[in-house]
Amino acid sequence: MSSPPPLAGGTQGPDALRPLLDTVLDALADGATARGGPLPTGGPRAVATRLRELAGDPLPEHGTGPDTALRTLVHALAEGAADPADPLCAAHLHCPPLAVATAADLAASALNPSMDSWDQAPAASVLEALVTDALAQEVYSHDEDHTPAALVTTGGTEANQLALLLAREAHAAGGPVQLIAGANAHHSLPRAAWLLGLPEPVTVPAPTGTLDPAALDEALTDLPGPKLVAATAGTTDAGLIDPLDDIADLCDRHGARLHIDAAYGAGLLFSPTRRHQLTGLHRAATVTLDLHKLGWQPVAAGLIAVRDTTDVDALTHQADYLNADDDTEAGLPDLLGRSLRTTRRPDILKIAVTLKALGRTGLGTLVDQVCDQAREFAETLDAHPGFDLYDTPALSTVLFRPHGATDEHLAHIRRTLLTQGRAVLGRARMDGRLWLKATLLNPHTQPGDLAQLLKLVEGNTPR
Repeated sequence: MSSPPPLAGGTQGPDALRPLLDTVLDALADGATARGGPLPTGGPRAVATRLRELAGDPLPEHGTGPDTALRTLVHALAEGAADPADPLCAAHLHCPPLAVATAADLAASALNPSMDSWDQAPAASVLEALVTDALAQEVYSHDEDHTPAALVTTGGTEANQLALLLAREAHAAGGPVQLIAGANAHHSLPRAAWLLGLPEPVTVPAPTGTLDPAALDEALTDLPGPKLVAATAGTTDAGLIDPLDDIADLCDRHGARLHIDAAYGAGLLFSPTRRHQLTGLHRAATVTLDLHKLGWQPVAAGLIAVRDTTDVDALTHQADYLNADDDTEAGLPDLLGRSLRTTRRPDILKIAVTLKALGRTGLGTLVDQVCDQAREFAETLDAHPGFDLYDTPALSTVLFRPHGATDEHLAHIRRTLLTQGRAVLGRARMDGRLWLKATLLNPHTQPGDLAQLLKLVEGNTPR
C-alpha cells in the first residue's frame, strides 16, 4: 500500500512544502510571461478555451501527481489572470497584495486554525484579539467614553451586513430599524436590509457624489421609529468621502444611529497628512474597514469596528461542541460570538504580519504614494486638451473621459482594451455621464505607466 500524500503542518510540513513552492513560483512566473500584460487577450470565450486546453480533465481517473498538477493549473490560472500588480490593471478596488502578507497567508493555510473554538486556534485567537483591539482603538482614538471592539469579516459586504444586524438588535424593542443611505452608498447596504427583512431603505440624493446633508435632515425629520444612517468614506465609483461630521451632527440631533462604510477610505487612518479627511469617523456606532483595498492584503481582510463592545453581545451563540458552558466557566475563551461564520480562516495573521513589518508609518507612506499618484494623474488629465477630468480625487480613484466622446464610445474603448489584454479600466456613471475609472492601488506605478494608459485610450478613441 502506498503512503498517503504529505501534509502541510507538523514538523514534516515545511520539508514537504519546499519543493512544491518552487513549482508554484516557477508556474506563476511562466504564466505571467505567457500572459504578457495586465490580463489575457481575446475576451471571455478565448480565455475559457485556453483554460480548458491547459487544465484538461478536472477529475481524472488517475492523478498526475502534485508537481504536474501544480505546474499545470497554477500556470493556467496565472496566464489567464487579471494581475493587479500590473500598473495598467487599474479598474477596481482590487489591490496587489504585499509579498510579506502573501507569505503570512501561506503559513495560515499550512497551520489551518479554525477560528470558532479555542482548542482549534489557541495562539491565533489571542493574536486576533490583540490586532482587532488595536485597530478598533485606531478608529475610535478620539472616543474616551466607550470601549470599542472589532471583528474580522470577509470584506466590506459582510461588515455592512453585520452593521445592519447590530443596529436591528440594538433597536429591537422599538420596532424595525429603517436604513437611510445616500444614492452613492455601496450596493451591499440595501441588499443587507433585504436579507435581514428590514423595511425598504430610504435613498437620499447625492448630487455631487456625496450624501446631501439637507436632504438627510429632511428624511430624518419625516421618518418615525428607529433609524440607521449609512454614510460612506470612499465611494466605489469616485472615491469620495461624505461630510462625516455634519452627518454625525444630524444623527445626534434626530436620535439616529450612524454607520460609516469606510471599506475604501479607512486606510487614511495610517496617513498623518490625510487622516483629517476622516474627521467624524469615531462618532459612528459601527465602521466598515477593508484592508484588501488600501491595506494591500490578499483577499479576504475585512473588519467591522464597533464603538461599544456591548453591541457585539447580540452575536452571542452557544453550541455545546464549541463553547460549552462549563468550558467557558473553566476559562476557555468563547470565539463563536465573534462572527456569524463558524469555520473561518485566521485572516488576522497576514494583517498582523503587515502591521508589524511596516508599522503605521510604512502603511501611511503607501497610502500617500497612491493618493499622490492619483493627484498627479488628475493634474495631467486636467492639462490635456484631449481629456475631461471629473474632479480632483479625494482618494486614489480618477475619473476621466476623452473630450467629445459619447458614452457608447467610452464603453467600447473599455471593452476593446479588455479584449486586447492591454489595460483594465473601470467605468462609473456620474453627473448623468459615463466616465472611465482608474483606481490606483499600486505604489510601484510610475508616471510613464499612466502616460502609456492615456495613449492606449487615445489610440482607441473614435475620431
